[in-house]
Amino acid sequence: MNLTLENLPRTIDVGIDGGEAVVVLVDQRRLPGELVYLRTSSWRTLVDAVKTLAVRGAPAIGVAGAAAVMLAAFEYAAEEDFDQLLADASRAIAAARPTAVNLAWGVDRARETASEARQARETPQETAEALCRLTEALIAEDEAVNRRIGAHGAELLRGLAKSGENARPLNILTHCNAGSLATAFYGTALGVIYAAAQEGLINRVYADETRPVNQGARLTVWELAQAGVPVTLQCDNMAASLMEQSLVDAVVVGADRIAANGDAANKIGTLGLAVLAHFYDVPFYVAAPTSTIDCTMKSGAEIPIEERDGTEVLPDPIPGVAVRNPAFDVTPHRLITAIVTEEGVWEPVC
Repeated sequence: MNLTLENLPRTIDVGIDGGEAVVVLVDQRRLPGELVYLRTSSWRTLVDAVKTLAVRGAPAIGVAGAAAVMLAAFEYAAEEDFDQLLADASRAIAAARPTAVNLAWGVDRARETASEARQARETPQETAEALCRLTEALIAEDEAVNRRIGAHGAELLRGLAKSGENARPLNILTHCNAGSLATAFYGTALGVIYAAAQEGLINRVYADETRPVNQGARLTVWELAQAGVPVTLQCDNMAASLMEQSLVDAVVVGADRIAANGDAANKIGTLGLAVLAHFYDVPFYVAAPTSTIDCTMKSGAEIPIEERDGTEVLPDPIPGVAVRNPAFDVTPHRLITAIVTEEGVWEPVC
């Protein structure tokens, strides 16, 4: 398989242009129809981009959280109450989406950097510049972490592909988008697939459309096609029939938050796949960075689940019809074959 990862766009970037801090990101609301970049120097615009899914995916919004704090620092650099304004903005940024712990993680990393700079008696402008350097470092760090996740995950898939009498490349099922678009670059679940594909271990990827926002149909299949990985799109409710026909060798998904006991929150519909995989004896892997592990939460029951606007499910409301639209569900650790991080397979120990 000839991978063409150079065709994948960089999801988010930051820099200084004419003395002004700028964040540039792929506007994922416009994919797959057109590849458009959103460019902003406003932290409020970046928060709106997080809320409206212009940028999404746990690692990517972690970087976006740090980048938003940076933009706020530049905006308030000339204000006398800089520290208070930055603290207020940081709280608003962290609250933009409640389930993915990486958003708060990115904000916390930025707040730590700002605090250290101020304790060193750096000016607000110097603090803002330090935050820009931090965000650039987080972008590079995220790609490196994702590539390590991919390598560890590929090792697991290698064992599957080369086991038994009928050793062959694998068919992988994935849900939502945990690819390069969900990170600074490369991806978590799709990073595992890319690393495995480079070894010739992948035959085909089946991607759920991922209702109601269709991240699989709009983003995952587009991304895999750009990278040269054979991909087939299917409706979410087709997964059982695919497994019944023995056409799935493994399920690989990402996560937005992992509790201390290994329960994992991911895009709504993931739990159903885990139940099916358990029934059909299909390995179910979760790929995520250690920054997604939240040891302050004992189990998945404590993970806050974002409830989004019902118009995502029913664009034209029907009088008398209520709409339920949780963005995530939680898969119990007992249904997960392995959680793969940049450090290897993670066991619930925190």
